[in-house]
Amino acid sequence: MFLKVKNVHEICGNVEAPSSKSYTHRAIIIASFASGVSRIFNPLISEDTRASIKACKYFGAEINYDEEDKYLEIKGTDEIKNISKKPIDLKNSGTTLRIMTSIAGLSKTKSLLTGDDSLKNRPMGILLDALKPLGANIKSLKNNEKPPLVIKSGFVGGKTSVKGDISSQFLSSLLIAGPISKNGVEVEVKGKFVSKSYIIMTIDVMKKFGVDVSVKQGIGSDFNDKESSPLLIEDFNNYSNPISFIIKPQKYQGTDFEVEGDYSSSSYLLAAVAICGGKITMRNLFKESKQGDKLILDILEKLGSKIIITNDSVTLLSDGKLNGIDIDLNNAPDLLPTVAVLAALSNGKTKIIGVEHGRYKETDRIKVCTTELKKLGCEIKENLDGMEIIGGIDSGIVNSHHDHRIAMAFSLIGLKHEILVENGEVFNVSFPNFIESMKEIGIDLELNDNKFLKK
Repeated sequence: MFLKVKNVHEICGNVEAPSSKSYTHRAIIIASFASGVSRIFNPLISEDTRASIKACKYFGAEINYDEEDKYLEIKGTDEIKNISKKPIDLKNSGTTLRIMTSIAGLSKTKSLLTGDDSLKNRPMGILLDALKPLGANIKSLKNNEKPPLVIKSGFVGGKTSVKGDISSQFLSSLLIAGPISKNGVEVEVKGKFVSKSYIIMTIDVMKKFGVDVSVKQGIGSDFNDKESSPLLIEDFNNYSNPISFIIKPQKYQGTDFEVEGDYSSSSYLLAAVAICGGKITMRNLFKESKQGDKLILDILEKLGSKIIITNDSVTLLSDGKLNGIDIDLNNAPDLLPTVAVLAALSNGKTKIIGVEHGRYKETDRIKVCTTELKKLGCEIKENLDGMEIIGGIDSGIVNSHHDHRIAMAFSLIGLKHEILVENGEVFNVSFPNFIESMKEIGIDLELNDNKFLKK
């Protein structure tokens, strides 16, 4: 299917931000292994989060969705045991795969985790290596450190280390499974530590479900007082490696959890208004959010928009004029496609750095963004950890490579140039109401099989 901009009306609106996919995943999985009943309010129900719901049900959680009041009711399981007789298909959800790999190691029964062709290409070796010292028994069926994975019981906990330069999801997986292992875990992060904001988010959800996490920098040097000091990205930036996370055996406690709005998905609506000019207010975006993709506000302001922030909303005003900037996306890799498109529509040069780990997402997003923007005549240089872009592009046809963030970001080019995004329907992975939300601010998108594009 092809995704394209059909009509653009007056660009303005006061809309609710889509719910956070990252928080929804974590809340569903943690609640599924907590004592008692939890209610997850305002969850994102998408292809990715359905994969987490499906997997948690297989491992013993009871999960029901209240259509009227829009919440998930989850009764956690006290005994982690996979009841599936077949492979568990996680579709395209890398977050589900990585977190549930550690959980599956705690199960009393064998599991086989698999997914679509994209998921089967997601690297898992770093997590598998980190799980071995904890007793986990995991085998890649194709012996390539990628899914499908056969996981047997054996994860009891202990000390291990994990490389921090590819994906924070490996560390999040170990942290979430740690408290419900027999011995707890101590995990040292080695090397460069990327996407730190997602670790802050993981620990934030864990604490809301009653689990304490302590952090050490160096050997025996505590720098975090968990009773009074919140874990902030600045803490990690102020201390050199090694950093270790220590989690004693504990039990998650069922609770009510409200999912906040998602800065990643909101970036497409905010960017659309920045490109066209106009005004938008997005509710349920919190000033004190721990999401790294909140960086989109700083990026759009540097590009030329005016940003007004309240405790629970963001307003953006733009005249449609964008200027190139230099930006480090180390802690916000999911913004890469959006920023690349904004750069291509800006005046002057934009340099994006710090996002080499963006190569290990649903696609190699540095390579894909470079390839697809070149199809539109963009002057672009691909670097190991980012790209350099000179603003200026033409109409054309691009391919999402079945990556939801590529599809949504590249559709925004249609606000200035006629463009078709092939395999554009994949936005359902993270933002199923993408078309409806864009319509709320005056942008009509359509999906069809028509390959025709006016010259």
